[in-house]
Order: sequence, then structure tokens, then C-alpha cells
Amino acid sequence: MSRLGPWQPRTPEERLDRMESLAEIRQLPCRYGLCLDSRDMKSLVQLFTPDVRVGRSERGRDALEHWFTRTMRDPHASVHFVGNHIVDFDDADHARGIVYCRDELERVETGLWDVGMLQYWDTYVRVDGAWCFERRKFHRWYIVDALTRPSIGAGMGEDLDALSTSQLPNAFETWDTFWAQAEAGTK
Repeated sequence: MSRLGPWQPRTPEERLDRMESLAEIRQLPCRYGLCLDSRDMKSLVQLFTPDVRVGRSERGRDALEHWFTRTMRDPHASVHFVGNHIVDFDDADHARGIVYCRDELERVETGLWDVGMLQYWDTYVRVDGAWCFERRKFHRWYIVDALTRPSIGAGMGEDLDALSTSQLPNAFETWDTFWAQAEAGTK
């Protein structure tokens, strides 16, 4: 397996396609952040597959636009700064990724300016020649007021975030194994 996932291109054309695909996929999280921060929900939902799953029971870009419109009314302003982005290709038209993001949210009703760190665990698929998000799973390290020193889990569970999240670093499959081995004195 290469550092770009299990799929290995066999021809020069496939290798070039993977390079172009990587560039296009890496644009998705940056465009997502820009769309959120500019409240351009129509462009935001175009980054997702036409039949995107929204919650447990809804599907489609219209449902997603409605969900994002409701969700992004809570913070007055937001800033999403995209950082590390790892992409693994499963085949020529399917990939997975992990994206680090620092987010800032202005909470007018409380007078707070929240600062947080999170990750998106993404799946990507090529639809009609364009790469799209198939799914984004949201995991948060912390979210605190800008004047507060953060710690892992700070601000979680206080109903500050409308998105359902999994707590980092515990969401990593390797986290508990590492600490269990450390406590046992193995490896």
C-alpha cells in the first residue's frame, strides 16, 4: 500500500488522474470552509453527492441546505481554517480522508468568541466526473471561549455545538490500545 491508499494506478494515465483527483479532493474542505463562513449554502451543498444522507432519515442536497441553514444561524460569524489533509484512494473513484480544522464561532447571545479544534473524517466519491463529499463525520478536540485555555474535551456536552461530535482523541481506534499497552508495560 502506498501513502495514498490501497489503490495503485497501473498506467501513466491513471497516475495522472490520481494526481488531478488529489488536487480536486483537497479543494473540497477549503471550499466547504469558505462556503460556511460566507453563508453560501447553495454552493456548499454542491460539494456533496446529490443523494447525500442528512441525519438518519433524510436525503438530498435540499435537505442538507435546510439543515446547514438552520445550523449556521446559531453562530453570527464563523472562521474555518483548514489544516492537515490526508487522502487515501480506495480505487479510481472512491477515497477517504482526515481533515484538521480550527474553527472560531461568534456567539452574540453570550458575548463569547468560541475557538475550537476538530477533525472531519470524510469519504469522497467521483460523480459525473467531479469529486464530492459522500459523507463528513465530525470529531472535536475542544471548543472554548477565546479567553479560556483549552484542554481535551473542553466545552463538549454544554450544548454549544449543534453538530453531533465524537470526542477526540478517544475516537481514534488506536488510542485505547496505545494506552492499554502503555499501562501494561508492553511494546
